Amino acid sequence: MTPRSKQLRAVPAVEVLLGHPALAGPLARLSRLLVVEAVRVELARERARLKQPAAVPAGPDALAHRAAIRAEAEALPRLRRVLNATGVVLHTNLGRAPLSEAARRAVDEVARGYSTLEFDLATGRRGERGVGVERWLTRLTGAEAAAVVNNGAAALLLALSALAAGRPVVVSRGELVEIGGSFRIPEIMEKSGARLVEVGTTNRTHLADYQRALERHPDAAAILRVHPSNFRIAGFTARPAAPDLAALAHRRRVLLLEDLGSGALVDLSAFGFEREPTVRESLTAGCDLVTFSGDKLLGATQAGLILGRKRLVERVRRDPLARALRVDKLTLAALEATLPAYGDSARAPGEVPALAMLRADPAALERRARRLGEALGGRAPRARWTIERGEGEVGGGSLPLQRLPGWVVAVEVPGLTVDELEARARGATPPVIGYIRGGRLRLDARTLTDTEAEEVAEALGNALNQGGTAPAEGE
Repeated sequence: MTPRSKQLRAVPAVEVLLGHPALAGPLARLSRLLVVEAVRVELARERARLKQPAAVPAGPDALAHRAAIRAEAEALPRLRRVLNATGVVLHTNLGRAPLSEAARRAVDEVARGYSTLEFDLATGRRGERGVGVERWLTRLTGAEAAAVVNNGAAALLLALSALAAGRPVVVSRGELVEIGGSFRIPEIMEKSGARLVEVGTTNRTHLADYQRALERHPDAAAILRVHPSNFRIAGFTARPAAPDLAALAHRRRVLLLEDLGSGALVDLSAFGFEREPTVRESLTAGCDLVTFSGDKLLGATQAGLILGRKRLVERVRRDPLARALRVDKLTLAALEATLPAYGDSARAPGEVPALAMLRADPAALERRARRLGEALGGRAPRARWTIERGEGEVGGGSLPLQRLPGWVVAVEVPGLTVDELEARARGATPPVIGYIRGGRLRLDARTLTDTEAEEVAEALGNALNQGGTAPAEGE
């Protein structure tokens, strides 16, 4: 037997290592399945390592200790709360819009037990799912009816499937957008069964282009208007106004559908932001059906909202895809609790966190950033920090040209590279997500509440003092 074979045979068996004292705690607290998996992974890594020249066996103590660390790490849920210090308000990777206090309470209440999801208390009979959300959406926008599905892409897919499957739908070439995650309008249309008819050019499409397309395709079902919510084309451009397009569509007896993407319920220009068409404006302009997202400028949870004429919404509800794309009780609870804030335009910015972050007072942001820096310095004295001007983003494919001037805390720690510092932040409890620029970790105060700023200082301070790091990719 070769020395290497002897080393491999010396690696303890799974059951032997499970009896090591270092694993007693994890076995008492965690699932045995999880601990066994961690032990097997570490033993496999050890066997692979011992195949390398001059490798020295780790020994049972080291293997058990590594397995315990792995088991504890694997026990943490993959979906966790993090502290968003990126300055991106609708951060897609971090869950987009944070829920309002009212929405969190509603979700907690409904999640406790049973609910009136499909039960009518007035009659004692089966009810319709989502009627509370529909009631508020129609009240706020003037739509005749509304329906809810699981995201914005699903809303458009379902509308096209129900209203245009097998028939042409006319779309401007300048509106054949990619809406994120490689989901593109032509692909969504193809999946719905609608046949794409392109008109105009990338930068200029005229009413006459739509007119000629409808003449060439007398069996067309609709014109689809797609709002460029995640990009802008400037310069030599042309695009028909919604009322003119609606007049043409109705004269030719086809539908006008509009995908608004982010879907603002209030006029954001009143807050000094880039102008976004509101849902009510699109409906008033003559759109028969409007689709948009619930977790972007609306500031609620992920959902796709479909509003418009009652007979069309009813057709959408009856489509076979509708059940596959429907939402659960928690989504409906969060939406229904968020929408009342829009009943008073003055209330929404104070009650919907995403809107509050967008219009945050620069002086308040500077004070928050300074408190964060001072608190971090108190908990981790070796950290060097400065307060600097920063520039956040709306995110979520919304208001792409809008920049959000504010204040950030720029941090560096002697003896740590900026990448190591960022890894410590990600490995904190709770994780702190910032961004690197100019060789320093930057923490933007805009996307933190005052309480969260204190949490950032405590979490990052603990991570620096304890010397923890984020787990390696794939481990």
